[in-house]
Amino acid sequence: MWIHVDCGFASMTVPVYVAEAAPPDIRGRLVTLNQLFITIGILISSIIAGAFHEVPEGWRYMLGLAAIPGVIQFIGFMFLPESPRWLISKGRTEDARKVLQRIRDSDNIDDELKEVAEAESSSQTGFVLGEVLRTPHVRKALFIGSGLQLFQQLCGINTVIYYSASILKLAGFPSGQAIWLVCVPNVVNFLSTFIGVWAVERFGRKLLLVVSFLGVVLALVVLAVGFQLSAIHSPPVNVTLSSMGYNDSCATLYDVCENCILNKDCGYCYDKSDLPSATCAHAIEDNEENALYGGCSKNTTATRSDLKWALGYCPTDYNWMAVIGLALFVFSFAPGLGPMPWTINSEIYPMWARGTGNAIATAVNWVFNLIVSFTFLTMTENITKHGTFWLFAGICFLGMVFTLIFVPETKNKSLEEVEELFMSAPERKNRQRQREIKNSVIIEEKPVRNVTNTRL
Repeated sequence: MWIHVDCGFASMTVPVYVAEAAPPDIRGRLVTLNQLFITIGILISSIIAGAFHEVPEGWRYMLGLAAIPGVIQFIGFMFLPESPRWLISKGRTEDARKVLQRIRDSDNIDDELKEVAEAESSSQTGFVLGEVLRTPHVRKALFIGSGLQLFQQLCGINTVIYYSASILKLAGFPSGQAIWLVCVPNVVNFLSTFIGVWAVERFGRKLLLVVSFLGVVLALVVLAVGFQLSAIHSPPVNVTLSSMGYNDSCATLYDVCENCILNKDCGYCYDKSDLPSATCAHAIEDNEENALYGGCSKNTTATRSDLKWALGYCPTDYNWMAVIGLALFVFSFAPGLGPMPWTINSEIYPMWARGTGNAIATAVNWVFNLIVSFTFLTMTENITKHGTFWLFAGICFLGMVFTLIFVPETKNKSLEEVEELFMSAPERKNRQRQREIKNSVIIEEKPVRNVTNTRL
């Protein structure tokens, strides 16, 4: 539980901090770098999982090793300055000036400091959440930011992150192979994030999101078709074991492998060169190597090398589609759907609502993360594996339509200019008029220099 709380805090605050401290022309790239390091962590964790797969009590070592990057991050946070915008919001203008000079490596920061101070002077007071809901342009920004986080999770990304090994096993790979094959999509995830770092300031957030949605939809279709073909061409169960005196459901009820393994108590025993002789047999709890009875049991007189015991998966000619689908999924997800919801959420709220807006959007992300993670395996059992991925594909298509209709482009705009994108035309004119009045007052208040006559 504490791990999820810490992840929630970090996932909310890090993009906001980076966005508030970064120059507008590289802000998207720097926020995307945060996602890049997350993919590095995911890749390393999958390698560690493979390394400790056969180690007794290996999960304890996995959890213990996770503390090391947490300690390093904690120490690194000690040396971070506060965000200049946050300092100005607290009236610490001189401290904000020093931080800006330090992170910009320049003393010429007066214009930026003035722009931030002007935006902060229009901040709301009172109950922030109430102000967010009462302010039309902030409410619109919150709708878009939360919608992006919702679609990021409902596309099924964390089924890929959390259940890659299970998906590959369902596709027909034995457990040992599935654990290591998880590294393939995770390597692709890591490498393709570099595309997002390179492209975010060249092509903008919106285009990256739309292209990413298209790629993810295609990947989910590949996964759905692969699982559907596997189900249609599931190998047969032509030999029942009732003649041997076994009358449980595994031995008597099922005609194909797909139906056999839907019962968690059953597995598929087969000879790859003689599939018509395959059987469905009762599995042994906590034992993936042997059946309770039949040719794949410990007591069999058959040659062990001739028989294979498939628990939780069926042999199929279409398992390559699962690897291709997962790799294409993360290749499409990593540059766009991965970092862009965080990048956009870190940009679209005014200073006074930025923390609250990001907190709500982050909560939406983690709530739907939880829902999808809890329901994925149940959905594969109730609406079939291919039905689950068809559902994710349909939701992703809706997410692409949502992006095309509602999401504005924020590339190369200051955070104050981004706020105006969500305002109505009258609101924008009023904001510009207030800025002009304030600037004219400043000009009028400047002291007039004495002019001394000089003799020719």
